[in-house]
Amino acid sequence: MNAVPDVSADRQTDTSASRLAAYTTLRLGGPAGTLTVATETDQAVTTVRNAAAAGRRVLVLAGGSNVVIGDDGFDGEVLLLRTRGVETVEARPGSVVLRVAAGEVWDDFVAYAVTNGYSGIECLSGIPGSAGATPIQNVGAYGQEVAHTIVAVHAYDREHDSVRVMSPIECAFAYRSSVFKHSDRYLVLHVDFRLAVSDLSAPIRYAELARNLGVEAGDRVSLSQARDTVLKLRAGKGMVLDPDDKDTWSVGSFFTNPVVSASRWASLGLEAPHWPGEDGSVKIPAAWLIEQAGFPKGFAGAGVSISTKHTLALTNRGSGSTAALLELARVIRDGVRERFGVELHPEPVLVDCAL
Repeated sequence: MNAVPDVSADRQTDTSASRLAAYTTLRLGGPAGTLTVATETDQAVTTVRNAAAAGRRVLVLAGGSNVVIGDDGFDGEVLLLRTRGVETVEARPGSVVLRVAAGEVWDDFVAYAVTNGYSGIECLSGIPGSAGATPIQNVGAYGQEVAHTIVAVHAYDREHDSVRVMSPIECAFAYRSSVFKHSDRYLVLHVDFRLAVSDLSAPIRYAELARNLGVEAGDRVSLSQARDTVLKLRAGKGMVLDPDDKDTWSVGSFFTNPVVSASRWASLGLEAPHWPGEDGSVKIPAAWLIEQAGFPKGFAGAGVSISTKHTLALTNRGSGSTAALLELARVIRDGVRERFGVELHPEPVLVDCAL
């Protein structure tokens, strides 16, 4: 499921051969200034350190699944993180702590956990990208978030030129966010996950998943059953990478679900699906807002469109550009604001481009 090609050389300086579209799931993005492939943690740190000393900007890419890069590319150092490895660093009677290299393909790690009877991330099956990207975004789906299982993030701190082991509190996890997002201070190197030793899933929290499993919310199923069902649900929405399916040429959900205060929700007067957030807030499905504002599945721009399978995915149909994708996003964002008075915010990181 790794959407990006292997790179044979450790370093590329021919920008014509280094268009960043080759390394993103959107298949969009202009040339890199310099491209370096790091297969070892020390090599990744050295690359970032040397670039800083030379006054060069650095862009770190692994799976390239949650990033939108401008058509003019990135005139700096692009680090392709290709570190690999999973090791057990702590084992207790009912749990295990696994240390995962940042460049490890995320779904490969989920499959490893399920195969070995480790519970807690099975509902995150099929999500593209790398393990190191998951704490940045606090990746979540079908009732699970990585913040539920992460016990430490090992990161290179560029400000202090040192490797830090950061606790969940220091990571400042929030809804699809963390201290790492929208900041280039840290380079994630390894992530420690505490998983339960069990052949059963964590309690199923997500209603759609429970329905498809034929169980009640709070029930548990086998790890393999949970994983297989999540993969089928994601595939039906175009959320499992497939090079032959342009509905998967996306960053997944482009917009986050808006979260508003209870008083704001009451003032909106919307008859819309919603569910409770933290501290009495209300979360509104962005997909519902988009559809009701007049933007159905398949709504098209210039070489780009909303996915034909899922309203939250904005896709490159093969002839698109970053500029066209962002224009489509603006039209949708502005239409939702005009119709409902609710602001949509992008989920992916925007590099040398803006919404």
